[in-house]
Amino acid sequence: MAASVAAAARRLRLAIRRLPAWQGPSHRPLSSEPTAAQASAVRAAFLNFFRDRHGHRLVPSASVRPRGDPSLLFVNAGMNQFKPIFLGTVDPRSEMAGFRRVANSQKCVRAGGHHNDLEDVGRDLSHHTFFEMLGNWAFGGEYFKEEACSMAWELLTQVYGIPKERLWVSYFDGDPKAELDPDLETRDIWLSLGVPASRVLSFGPQENFWEMGDTGPCGPCTEIHYDLAGGVGGPQLVELWNLVFMQHNREADGSLQPLPQRHVDTGMGLERLVTVLQGKHSTYDTDLFSPLLSAIHQGCRAPPYLGQVGVADEGRTDTAYRVVADHIRTLSICIADGVFPGMSGAPLVLRRILRRAVRFSTEILKAPPGFLGSLVPVVVETLGDAYPELQRNSAQIANLVSEDEAAFLASLQRGRRIIDRTLRSLGPSDMFPAEVAWSLSVSGDLGLPLDLVELMLEEKGVQLDSAGLERLAGEEAQHQAQQAEPVQKQGLWLDVHALGELQRRGVPPTDDSPKYDYYLRPNGGYEFGTCEAQVLQLYTEDGTAVTSVGKGQRCGLLLDKTNFYAEQGGQASDRGYLVRAGQEDVLFPVARAQVCGGFILHEAVAPECLQIGDQVQLHLDKVRILPDFPIPCSPFTLLTPCLHPGRWVTKVFQAWRLGCMEKHTATHLLNWALRQTLGPGTEQQGSHLNPERLRFDVATQTPLTPEQLRAVESTVQEAVGQDKAVYVEEVALALTAQVPGLRSLDEVYPDPVRVVSLGVPVAHALDPASQAALQTSVELCCGTHLLRTGAVGDLVIIGERQLSKGTTRLLAVTGEQAQQARELGQSLAQEVKAATERLSQGSRDGVEAHRLSKDIGRLIEAVDTSVMPQWQRWELLATLKMLQRRANTAIRKLEMGQAAKKTQELLERHSKGPLIVDTVSAESLSVLVKVVRQLCEQAPDTSVLLLSPQPVGKVLCACRVAQGATPTFTAEAWALAVCSHMGGKAWGSRVVAQGTGSTADLEAALSTARAYALNQL
Repeated sequence: MAASVAAAARRLRLAIRRLPAWQGPSHRPLSSEPTAAQASAVRAAFLNFFRDRHGHRLVPSASVRPRGDPSLLFVNAGMNQFKPIFLGTVDPRSEMAGFRRVANSQKCVRAGGHHNDLEDVGRDLSHHTFFEMLGNWAFGGEYFKEEACSMAWELLTQVYGIPKERLWVSYFDGDPKAELDPDLETRDIWLSLGVPASRVLSFGPQENFWEMGDTGPCGPCTEIHYDLAGGVGGPQLVELWNLVFMQHNREADGSLQPLPQRHVDTGMGLERLVTVLQGKHSTYDTDLFSPLLSAIHQGCRAPPYLGQVGVADEGRTDTAYRVVADHIRTLSICIADGVFPGMSGAPLVLRRILRRAVRFSTEILKAPPGFLGSLVPVVVETLGDAYPELQRNSAQIANLVSEDEAAFLASLQRGRRIIDRTLRSLGPSDMFPAEVAWSLSVSGDLGLPLDLVELMLEEKGVQLDSAGLERLAGEEAQHQAQQAEPVQKQGLWLDVHALGELQRRGVPPTDDSPKYDYYLRPNGGYEFGTCEAQVLQLYTEDGTAVTSVGKGQRCGLLLDKTNFYAEQGGQASDRGYLVRAGQEDVLFPVARAQVCGGFILHEAVAPECLQIGDQVQLHLDKVRILPDFPIPCSPFTLLTPCLHPGRWVTKVFQAWRLGCMEKHTATHLLNWALRQTLGPGTEQQGSHLNPERLRFDVATQTPLTPEQLRAVESTVQEAVGQDKAVYVEEVALALTAQVPGLRSLDEVYPDPVRVVSLGVPVAHALDPASQAALQTSVELCCGTHLLRTGAVGDLVIIGERQLSKGTTRLLAVTGEQAQQARELGQSLAQEVKAATERLSQGSRDGVEAHRLSKDIGRLIEAVDTSVMPQWQRWELLATLKMLQRRANTAIRKLEMGQAAKKTQELLERHSKGPLIVDTVSAESLSVLVKVVRQLCEQAPDTSVLLLSPQPVGKVLCACRVAQGATPTFTAEAWALAVCSHMGGKAWGSRVVAQGTGSTADLEAALSTARAYALNQL
């Protein structure tokens, strides 16, 4: 084994030296005489092989945060970023549309969702939450099975020098149920490459048929396996490489249809490959992990790592080593890509990963506080050359990990105390209460994952009330479902077959350049021109292509050109209508427009027959209401077709497009203002806008302060007041790559790409020497914008909340809505000022004090829920909460004074004895309780019950039993006896109780109170 591995390493070194130097991710020179192939060299050899020998384009790893794919929590395979190609939805103008053969090393995270290895990490020697996937792809039939197999065999045996006799292969054996034949073509290719028939195995669909999901592109795959045994005894096979041949599409009904174009999708885990090439027992023994394991040993009071598992892993020390090493890699990669620990979705999974790492490091490895953050530089050292974002964000990663570690350790300590306190109150056979476990969990106050709570109880030999926990989880799920926003109805869509048919017929992508055809009129208003177009294809609701649609039918229209903006880049779709040439009084309302692989699909309702070839005219921002049928029209009311006396009446959004333009330009101003206020490193995390408001997610180290929000608004207002020109120009994508300050997102941009610059001509903004992009907003953007910033009017940030640690979501309104928000804020500020003055004047009686307290409470609710500047909301709430405390203090003082006065009256009326039962006037139950308390303080051997008549027959009750009363005489039972007599209720403890009731006969109630007490005394 050692000799063969040494030989493989020598051959790998020779192969790497023969390949030209690659100026890609890794710039560190390789050691001249490594003992075995370094991981960085293995990665470089893979990329160089496909680039230099087989003409593949090297593309960077995508972020582990999925791009526009809500089905994934994390990118978990190399093919994720290429799904638009597989699905046929790639923008034909984008760089990706030109991909034919590509290769890369993709960062992947498998934790949460369908692929979840989190709980297995540490228990064995192979599972990881983060790993690197080496892959090569061929799109659109660029090459297929024979070339893919030959390249893989060449790389493994000639470049990496793996002995051929150690390699086995498998192929798809067919699936009679799906009417799929065995993939004999792939079998014969392997045989032709010299693989003995005895090492060519066949398996069914579970092993050798790969699917993207429940629906979508799929196909047979062939796997290359490595024999760990090396001929000693039976083979011990581990999968090295999976080659997928996408040639089918799984339909919604479960059937398989041929894909319009075939693709090759391969993936090989770098960690496992390095394990084989370095002759190691596990991935944790390779140089991808050894620096981390060494750093863990040096920083903890734990014995060295021995690589043990199961019962051999005494004290689970080696398990903890593996958990910490794996998890800190995952945390570093995710945070560098903008995924921060949080409370839902991927951030919640990352939070669990961090807290799992903290517990293993502190409880098993005895690591000191702040230890996890100290490992980040080691991750950067091992992976930073391949993924430079780690180097750029290393300080932020370490700080965030350390902050969350400290917070979790504090929660863990509190959680242990609560568990211990609860256990002391349980009997030997009692189960741990589900309510307490839930309050400890991530859904409760301390944020301890439920599986961690269960583990902590398991270690103490206590069983958790699982049934009660399931009930609470169900109630929480039901509550979340009620709070969730309604799911938007899925619109019409062109699937891979429809797109493939359009491409086969040579139908060109929709010309949507008319969406940018608008201008300013002399009066300052915008004029949106109409668009003449031809119907190229019609689709029914289920996506079936048809030649015509009938009256009342919901359908999809594909036109040769359009002036509608299809939803993308965070901007909502346009809405409007179209008319058929020569029939202008029949309106076809268009509810939305979607982009599908370069084609714009208009979703409409046909009031009359429409067919392929018809000439139509598209309209935006006009109001047409047919006579004799008045309809109230809001600028943002949904387009509503109504059948009336055989004709259609339509409300169209007079300002929908203009509202989107206003919000989109405002979004750019907001992005720039945030950078000006928080620093140039501030990064946008996403946005969405419609005519009513805009949403903006921004990466922040800490929550924004009121002062920062005011500064951001002021910066935007200044730019709006200057009424800057908005310059837009299409330029080659390559020209934008090195412009300092230019803003872009992790998206696929078309080439050429539109550049939007506020106040500075695009050519000047893109000149690196000008630094103009640092002084104003310059962004890559395909959206529609105002032509001058002054039309934004104003911008007010009306909401701010933390989505996760490091990500803040802002909500903002513009124009007239912003002005209304400011006016409402000023109005509420005046009310708060008036409440302050009322409180300063003081209250002479409790009624007035209570009224003021209630008014302050109503003001708090109004300020908390109103659409107003967020900075002002925070300031007013702080003032109101202070006023509330002062008001409550004033009420307590008044009540104490009233109680003292009434106490003296009662003491004068009653001689000292074991019992006082009487009536007294009191403005509230709170005052009555205080009178009872003061009486008992002055007469500790006396039991007291007082009734206080209120308007409309209501009676308040408060009582307290003396310290020396018999155990059977309790205040709660006493109050209950009296209040029940009055048809009311009571509550309290053995010593003090209170209640309410209603009666017109107070003497009878007092007699009941005396009789009960005398019986007990």
